Amino acid sequence: METPKKISSVIVLGGGTAGWLTANHLAKKLQPGTANGVCVTLIESPDIPTIGVGEGTVPAIRDTLKYLGISETELLRECDATFKQSIEFINWMAPSDRQTHRYHHVFDYPPAEYAPHLLDWVMQKEQKPDFANAFSYQQAVIEAGKAPKGITHPEYEGVCNYAYHFDAAKFGQLLARHARTNLGVKHIQANISRVDTDEAGNICCLHSDQGQQFVADLFVDCSGANSTLLGQTLNVPFISKKAHIFTDTALAVQVPYTDPQQPIACSTLATAQQAGWIWDIGLTTRRGVGLVYASDFQTEQSALDDLQRYLGTDADALTVRKIPMRTGYYERFWQGNCVAVGMSQGFVEPLEATGLLLFDVSARMLAEQFPVTHQDICRCAARYNKKLRYAWDRVLDFVKLHYCISNRRDSEFWLAHQDSNTWSATLEEDIQHWQRHLPSQYDFTDRASVFNLENHLYVLYGMQFNTMPAAFLQQQADHTQAQQFYRRIADYAQQAAKQLPEHRDLLQRIARFGLQPL
Repeated sequence: METPKKISSVIVLGGGTAGWLTANHLAKKLQPGTANGVCVTLIESPDIPTIGVGEGTVPAIRDTLKYLGISETELLRECDATFKQSIEFINWMAPSDRQTHRYHHVFDYPPAEYAPHLLDWVMQKEQKPDFANAFSYQQAVIEAGKAPKGITHPEYEGVCNYAYHFDAAKFGQLLARHARTNLGVKHIQANISRVDTDEAGNICCLHSDQGQQFVADLFVDCSGANSTLLGQTLNVPFISKKAHIFTDTALAVQVPYTDPQQPIACSTLATAQQAGWIWDIGLTTRRGVGLVYASDFQTEQSALDDLQRYLGTDADALTVRKIPMRTGYYERFWQGNCVAVGMSQGFVEPLEATGLLLFDVSARMLAEQFPVTHQDICRCAARYNKKLRYAWDRVLDFVKLHYCISNRRDSEFWLAHQDSNTWSATLEEDIQHWQRHLPSQYDFTDRASVFNLENHLYVLYGMQFNTMPAAFLQQQADHTQAQQFYRRIADYAQQAAKQLPEHRDLLQRIARFGLQPL
C-alpha cells in the first residue's frame, strides 16, 4: 500500500487581520521549523491596504491572544487599543414616553444562580430594573466610566469580562511581527497575477507579476472580498443573504478627539438610523465612526447627511471612506486543497463584531483539525464546511434578531425587517418558541452557535421581547427571592463602580508601567 503523502507546506494568501491571525493559529499548532513541523508562508501584496478602520472585538479574542503568546500590554500600547465591555444599542426601539430607548449587551454573564429569577423578571411588567442591570453589575461599571480591571490585575484578567477596540491596521502589524519573530512564519511580499490548477481542480501554483512561482500542499485564501482562490479560481458559488440582511454599504470616518483627555467610552455605541445604524468606537487617539446602511432604502447623500448630523460637524472636513458590503457566504469554505478564512469566505455587517469573531473561529478550527496527509483533506473539508455553514447561519440569525424584534415603524427599512418572509426558518421557529418559553441552554447545544444563551437574553430582553410562559410556569416565580437577587447585584455594582479606575486613566498607566505578565 502506498504511504499517504504528508502535508508539509501551507501558503496563506493575503495579510491583514484575517491572514495574519490565520498564520498565527497555523504556526502555533503546526510548529514550522521543527523536525516534523509544517512550513507556513504568508504572501501579501505590498499595494493593498487593510480594510478595517477601528475594530471591535468580543471577549473570545483574549483567549486567542493569550494562547498565541501575545502580551496584553503590547496590544494596548501598540494598537491604540481600549477596553470594550458592551455594545450599547440606542434607538433600536421606538421612544417610550419621549425617552430614547437604549440597552447594553454586556459581556459579563449573569451569576450562576440567575436562572430561577429570569421567570420573575419576565413576569413583572412594571417597576423592575432593565435586564442588564437586573442580572449583571457590569452596566453600572460602564455607565460610571470605569475600566473592567485595575493596574494590579495580571494580563487578560479583570473584575469584569471584556474585549477590545483597536486600530485594525496596527493590530495586523502586531500579529505579523509575532508570527514572523516568534512562530516561524515566512513572509513574502508579492502581487499574485495567475493561479494554476491541476486536472483534479486543486491549486498547484501561484505566479507573481515578477515571475516568481509559489507551490504548497494547502492554500488558505485570505485575499478579502476578492476571494482570489476560492471564488475566482475555483468558482465556488456565492450564496447571497441580502434578502435577510439588507445593509450593503458603510461610510467610515476617523474622528480626532477635540480634548486629548476626554473620557473614552467602554462600549461600542450602536445608534439606529432610518435605514441602518452608526457605530462609534473610542480608541486612545481618536474615534472610529461609521454608518452602515441599506442602499435599497436610502441614497448615499441621505446617508451622508445622517452621518454628518450624528457627528455634529462638517463631514467635508473629514475623509469619508465608502465600503461596499456583500452579505452572504460561499457555498463551500473548503474546496479541494483551498480553505477560505476572512472576507474571502463571506461577510456580514459589523453588528456585534461578527467579522473578527468568525475569522478567529475559522482559523482556529482549521489549525485544530488540520489534515495530516492529502488523504485526510476530503474528510476534514466536509467537517469544516458543515460546522462553519452552521456558524454562519446562526450569526446571520443573531444579527437579524436585532432588527426583526424592533417595534420601530418609522421607515420602510424597519417595516421590511419585521416581515417574517425575510427571516430564516430557524429564526422564525426560535422567535415563536421564545414567545411561549424562556430561552434555555437547550436552544444552544452546538458550540458552533458562536452566540450563546446569555448573548440572546441580553438582546431579547434589552429590546423588551415579550415572553408569556404557560400559567403553571408563571406560578413558580418567587418574587421575594428575585428581589433579594436584584439587590445583591445592585450592591456589588455600586462597590465595583466605586473601586475600579477611570478608563482613560488606566490606559495611561498601562502605557507607562505595563500590566503584570501572567
